Amino acid sequence: MNTIFSTNTDVTPKSGVVRFLTITVVGMMLLTISAKMHVPFYPVPMTLQTLAVMAFASMFGMRQAGAIFIGYLAMGALGFPVFSGSPERGIGIAYMMGPTGGFLVGMFVATLFVGRFAYGKSSLVQLAVMAISLVPVFGLGLAWLANFVPADKVLAYGFMPFILGDIVKVGIAALCAPLAFKLLRRAGLI
Repeated sequence: MNTIFSTNTDVTPKSGVVRFLTITVVGMMLLTISAKMHVPFYPVPMTLQTLAVMAFASMFGMRQAGAIFIGYLAMGALGFPVFSGSPERGIGIAYMMGPTGGFLVGMFVATLFVGRFAYGKSSLVQLAVMAISLVPVFGLGLAWLANFVPADKVLAYGFMPFILGDIVKVGIAALCAPLAFKLLRRAGLI
């Protein structure tokens, strides 16, 4: 009789899985929206994708943010138009193997790095970690881009127009993510 009315301790792990999957799906949707948003900026309009990647990693940690980004990449690989410029510039694996493919890989590396070293830390630590994480984003992105443009144009096409915007996005993420982390923790979401 006591076992019927006793508290079922199996509920917590199941609700943890549901929470993990819910955050992953919502994160994938928000990441897609961030990739599609074009904000006027100099010298080129910027998307908010880097901001979302950095914020998710610092708010949710490596495992949750990695799941969001892997889910996002999987959706893109399956042909859903989740990437910036898709479907106009292609979809699926063809898009991922195109000129921006290295940046996608670099953002995944940055997701893991920021999630590991900035999760739950102060804004100053997050700013430093996020700034360092731009190295693999641009390093892998530019290395891959070199397969598509002349070597003397790689920096002009893949770095110079975007670095200032990415620095601004890293700054915003580092300032806002700790507050969002506290609010999510207080709400019991993380």
